[in-house]
Amino acid sequence: MKPKLLIIDDDDSIRQTLTNYFKKLGYGVLSARDGNEGLEIFEAGLPDLIISDIRMPGLSGIEFLQKAKETDSHAKIILITAHDDYKTTIEAMQKGAYDYFEKPLDIEKLKIAVERALESKQLSERIGSMIEKEAEEFKPEKRLIGKSSSMKEIYKIIGQVSTNRVTVLIQGESGTGKELIAKSIHYSGITQNHPFVAVNCTAITESLLESELFGHEKGAFTGADRLKKGKFELAGEGTIFLDEISEMSPHLQVKLLRVLQEREFERVGGENLIPMKARIITATNRNLERLVKEGKFREDLYFRLKVVSIDAPPLRERKEDIPALVNYFLNKLNAELHKNVNKISAEAMEALTDYDWPGNVRELENTLMQAIVLSNDEVLHKENLLIKTGLYDNPNKLISLKEMEKKHIKFVLDRTGWDKPKAAEILGISLPTLYSKIENYGLNENDGKN
Repeated sequence: MKPKLLIIDDDDSIRQTLTNYFKKLGYGVLSARDGNEGLEIFEAGLPDLIISDIRMPGLSGIEFLQKAKETDSHAKIILITAHDDYKTTIEAMQKGAYDYFEKPLDIEKLKIAVERALESKQLSERIGSMIEKEAEEFKPEKRLIGKSSSMKEIYKIIGQVSTNRVTVLIQGESGTGKELIAKSIHYSGITQNHPFVAVNCTAITESLLESELFGHEKGAFTGADRLKKGKFELAGEGTIFLDEISEMSPHLQVKLLRVLQEREFERVGGENLIPMKARIITATNRNLERLVKEGKFREDLYFRLKVVSIDAPPLRERKEDIPALVNYFLNKLNAELHKNVNKISAEAMEALTDYDWPGNVRELENTLMQAIVLSNDEVLHKENLLIKTGLYDNPNKLISLKEMEKKHIKFVLDRTGWDKPKAAEILGISLPTLYSKIENYGLNENDGKN
């Protein structure tokens, strides 16, 4: 279904020309002779986009713009005028006009502006829908599990920082849920209706990371064939989450420090300063203070980032939370895997609480997922758990990664009774890849059996 436009102009010929033109393009078109009539139609039908003259009897285009934005802050409004006045142009854009055109109109340029405005509206609606869904999903009470003293301290800090845009540094081992803490901060307070934008500083090469963060202008470098908004710009008034901040290069550390100090930035190849309104949350699995002492991280940036600091505890230090985490993951994973393993034996729970979890909560979730796949009834048994595999039984004997992979694949195959499809699912590899590894490693179902 084509979008619906509203044309407002006291000039009958212009109004009729625009109405006929956009109807031929397949748009639904409503029209009004002045701002007051246009406002009535707008409030009754909320069209997808409005094209309005500025100088009209009664309610002017600027006044219409203000009242329409009060009704729908996301309304897309293009203003047109026969009077070229830079002050009016500035005022129109400040009050939220999408674009501004002078008469006589360049109809092709107006058509392109309408298409872009509608694309922007659709994107905003999709993002808004995603934000609403994520806001519900990432409420702390739904995703942060545990009542240990360390977790209670984190809940306290989340409550304190979610009502403002203070910069937060989250430190902790891999798998402790640092991004989950960041999302809980974002979706608990004043940023919850704005985007949460995550960037992994190790997943992007240094040469691309600057453009990814700050955007670039068309022609800024080879291959930059269009303007691109960076993550800081896309985050708007929400949150930008910089994961593995310790891996950021010295060059980008300087640029990030400037953004924090000045609250503005430039796109690569650009000259215009763009205000930075987002909250910055960073995370690392390394000791930033130690890196500062070693000269590997800027001290001034470190202090800017850790206005508030959160230490995500390793799972081995909050083992009292494991039963609650197990129950949470059982419910979650059963739904995802279409299984009904809703009970756990006492021996299995004891094994889970005794284990030290070097991979933390992430390893616990993966272990439970594997156990659910292996389970043949509604009870998760100790023998379903792929922990303490014996790979490290002799700490004095160091083996290669290849040998460790061979041992682990053999272990999983043995535990699944050489059910290859099930083993491939647990290992997270395709069935052809598993067959290839079995052949390459010379694995045999009868090896090790009497």
